[in-house]
Amino acid sequence: MGRPRKAAGTSGGGELGFEAKLWQAADALRSNMDAAEYKHVVLGLIFLKYISDAFEAKHAELVAQEADGANPEDPDEYRALNIFWVPAEARWSHLKASARQAMIGTLVDEAMVAIERDNPSLKGVLPKDYARPGLDKQRLGQLVDLISDIGLGAPADRAKDTLGRVYEYFLSQFATAEGKKGGQFYTPSYVVRVLVEMLAPYKGRVYDPCCGSGGMFVQSEKFVEAHQGRVGDIAIYGQESNYTTWRLAVMNLAIRGIDAKIEHGDTFHDDRHPDLKADYVLANPPFNDSDWRGELLRDDRRWAYGKPPAGNANFAWVQHFLHHLAPTGIAGFVLANGSMSASQSGEGEIRKAIVEADLVDCMVALPGQLFYSTQIPVCLWFLARGRRNGRFRDRRGETLFIDARKMGSLVDRTRRELTDADIARISGTYHAWRGDEGAAEYEDVPGFSKSAAIEEIRKHGHVLTPGRYVGVEPVDDDAEPFDEKMKRLAVILREHQTQAARLDEEIRTNLGRLGFGG
Repeated sequence: MGRPRKAAGTSGGGELGFEAKLWQAADALRSNMDAAEYKHVVLGLIFLKYISDAFEAKHAELVAQEADGANPEDPDEYRALNIFWVPAEARWSHLKASARQAMIGTLVDEAMVAIERDNPSLKGVLPKDYARPGLDKQRLGQLVDLISDIGLGAPADRAKDTLGRVYEYFLSQFATAEGKKGGQFYTPSYVVRVLVEMLAPYKGRVYDPCCGSGGMFVQSEKFVEAHQGRVGDIAIYGQESNYTTWRLAVMNLAIRGIDAKIEHGDTFHDDRHPDLKADYVLANPPFNDSDWRGELLRDDRRWAYGKPPAGNANFAWVQHFLHHLAPTGIAGFVLANGSMSASQSGEGEIRKAIVEADLVDCMVALPGQLFYSTQIPVCLWFLARGRRNGRFRDRRGETLFIDARKMGSLVDRTRRELTDADIARISGTYHAWRGDEGAAEYEDVPGFSKSAAIEEIRKHGHVLTPGRYVGVEPVDDDAEPFDEKMKRLAVILREHQTQAARLDEEIRTNLGRLGFGG
């Protein structure tokens, strides 16, 4: 699953003060290395620094307690507290002491191998190609020195989620540097926050079958913590088909101590959580994917609402999400705008079947330019099973439409961000509509939101584009009487016509002087 006003990639917590400076220094060491390749060099080192810092802090504490029976060389002392055991050859102090030596690449590789050896949950996850000839060892040593100056794993730094925020910042910057390719592993945090704030996953199983670098899970845990919940009350399940992106996700969650079952594999053809029924599905699947080999899955049991076209995976994803929803589960996900109205290749019939099954809880049209990976306009779908389950009001036969296309602020020529106020307005509208405890009373807002009955959706041919339902935003009345306004506008029009005629005559005169009078 990437920002100048605030630190790119942060999630409302404010800047740490050094993310941008750190990025600039690290990026300066990239030389001619491609951002996609350099990403793993930098993020691997940051991960190593973090787990080493956390280990050293606990190690010092255990050394001080040796007289009371503590054993600083017992790996179980660390694992019991969700701290990775770091063998001597992998500790950051060892690497820092050799940063300026030609063998630094080999030492980093050996450190990664040792950590994977002693921590089975990281097996096959860490990058181990720092000794390759194409990586400038002088620049690698400078990068080690640069990262050495950041405190990442001590208790105070862990409390501030220093590493998590640095890691997220770097993920977002690499997504920017890589452009379209980078967007495949990173969903901008403000888009994720809209999904998470609307779904409000306090308790239960959270599932993302195309999890990228794990941003949905990170934001879900942040949401629980921000609302004084217990992080252990949610169980996390994910899958990612791209191996290098899967590694990023495992590292991203490991540095935050998030316990998750993240599997590697093709979700459509090798579903690694086949029996999972999730309370929440959060996802940003690839848009309009034509290369999902759908022709091999024509009779798959997941296609309860119609066979998705082999040339577009949008409604394969939608039905995969529904297949994995618990009886009272709710799914929130990103799709291209075409999914709301497309009728070709049977997509319209699938959408109709989903509407008629009374599964569509809410549709949100988002502003353009939110993503690194595409300029395609996108929307959010919210599908819910059991819409009379006692948790909220009975919403059967109704769908909420929100048109948020005018929201957001441009941060540069090509990118827009949703502000905290935007996110609060969108999610607050949804919570009011579905009747969350303590939420405001819901009212339709012309031009922004409308609660529509299923009969109205049928009249629109089961098209789910919010603009068709919310109407037009009211225009402020300036109180000027109509007759007076028309007289005033007529005078202005005549003045403009007179001025235009004068300019036309001047142009003809000047052309004549140049011999083009005709």
